[in-house]
Amino acid sequence: MDANPSKCPDLHERAKRIHEPGRVCRELLYLRSKRAKREVPAFTFQALQKGTVVKPPTKIDIFKRRPVKETVFKIYFMRGDIPVALSGRSNKQDPTKDRPLRWHCTPEDLDYCYYLPIFLDGLADIDSDTRLLAVNAAVDLIMRQPHKVLPVLPKLILPLKRAFQTRDKGIIITALQVLQLMVRLGPCVGQALVPFYRQLLAVCNLYKNVNVNLGEGVDPDRSKRIGDVIEDTLKLLEFCGGPNAFINIKYMVPTYESSVFPRCQAQDDAPSRH
Repeated sequence: MDANPSKCPDLHERAKRIHEPGRVCRELLYLRSKRAKREVPAFTFQALQKGTVVKPPTKIDIFKRRPVKETVFKIYFMRGDIPVALSGRSNKQDPTKDRPLRWHCTPEDLDYCYYLPIFLDGLADIDSDTRLLAVNAAVDLIMRQPHKVLPVLPKLILPLKRAFQTRDKGIIITALQVLQLMVRLGPCVGQALVPFYRQLLAVCNLYKNVNVNLGEGVDPDRSKRIGDVIEDTLKLLEFCGGPNAFINIKYMVPTYESSVFPRCQAQDDAPSRH
C-alpha cells in the first residue's frame, strides 16, 4: 500500500479493480482522442501512420507584391550613363503633354536599340523618382521617333514582363499605358506583338476583374483602375493586332469578349446558306 493515502492511484492500478475497469477505459480513450496529432509531409510513408495528420500546403497570395532586384536602369543611372535628367516634377497624366526632362544630347540621335530597353527596364524600379525618370524618358523617345520602335520590339518584351511580374498595381498600370502608346504610335507594332502575347498577357488574366465597387458613385478617371486599363489595352491590341489577335488574346484571357467584331454583327454579315 502507498504510504500516502490521499494520493490518487494511477490508471493502471485502478484498472485492476473490479468496479472501475470500464471507467478507466473510457478515460483512456478520452485522453487519447485529445492527444495532439503529429503533422507529417504529404505523399510520404509517415502519412500512413496512426496519430498523424497531413500538413496542409502553404498559402500563396497571388496579389502580393514581389521583391524587385536592382534594375539595369538604376545601375546605369547611378554611374552616370543615362543622358537624361529630371528638370522638375509634373502631375500631368496625359503622356502627350510636355514632360519634365532635360536631355544632355539630342534624343533623335540616340541608339533606340540600346537605350529604349534600358528605359523600359526602369518601369519596375522601387524608387518612385527613378521610375518617373524612366517612364518619362521612354515615353519621350517613343513619341519623338515612333517608327524606331518596331525594330527594337523583341528587346522590349523582357523589361515589360519584368514590370508585370512585380504584381504592383501602379507599376502594371504604367507599363500598360506605355504599351498602349507604343501600339498607337508605332507602325505595325500591334501586329508584331501578337507572338508575344503569352509573355505579356498572363497578368491581364489575373487582374482583369479587379475593380473597386463604387456603388452609385462615378469615377471618371479610368487610368487609375487596373481592371479598366487592362480592358482598354486588350481592346487596343485586338483592334491593331490583325485577324489573329483575338484568338491569341482569348487563349490567354478566356473571359475577354471581342469588341471589334461582335458575334451578333458577324452573324448578320455572314451570307445565308440555303
